[in-house]
Amino acid sequence: AGGSQVIFTNPLEIVKIRLQVAGEITTGPRVSALNVLRDLGLFGLYKGAKACFLRDIPFSAIYFPVYAHCKLLLADENGHVGGIYLLAAGAMAGVPAASLVTPADVIKTRLQVAARAGQTTYSGVIDCFRKILREEGPSAFWKGTAARVFRSSPQFGVTLVTYELLQRWFYIDFGGLKPSGSEPTPKSRIADLPPANPDHIGGYRLATATFAGIENKFGLYLPKFKPPSVAVVQPKVAAAAQ
Repeated sequence: AGGSQVIFTNPLEIVKIRLQVAGEITTGPRVSALNVLRDLGLFGLYKGAKACFLRDIPFSAIYFPVYAHCKLLLADENGHVGGIYLLAAGAMAGVPAASLVTPADVIKTRLQVAARAGQTTYSGVIDCFRKILREEGPSAFWKGTAARVFRSSPQFGVTLVTYELLQRWFYIDFGGLKPSGSEPTPKSRIADLPPANPDHIGGYRLATATFAGIENKFGLYLPKFKPPSVAVVQPKVAAAAQ
């Protein structure tokens, strides 16, 4: 999952980084997204993709298992996890995932940023790692760790709680098991329905299940069936013989 997203995120990462450091360049033409795309070309947009793989694959491998375990810890006795706890689980999972992959993010950024005169240039991931280690020391690989956590933790927390709640509200079955803690609270009121009439073999029993399913799926509360009162016919007393 983490590797598949690099196809889409790597070009956007390069454009974002080039635009973010554009304010430091005082000479030359104004930097815009269109200029970056024109200068790099199609293959240039995937510069630093190896480092992006090194960042995104471990991030997903750490994030989603931690998120799943956090949901289990925060679930109630029925296994249900509320919206606030889903948000908390997503935010907690983002802390180790974002912090532990910071070295790969530092290397990726160094490869994707446009080097200016006098700055060190890098030819690849290994070359970048060696030069950073030699010139700046091991601590350089952990620059921006706190900033990454403060960005990724709430970002993925909001993303996952939105996904989970939408999945509950729309309840779409994609042919697999639903994530633990995402099952909707049962709202079936089939117990409130009158008992099935054994004389109505096909119709009434089918209607009972159908209406209960509609209520459970859409949260509706349909009016309940009330059997008509049975009129008690009192036999007429024959008039006394005259």
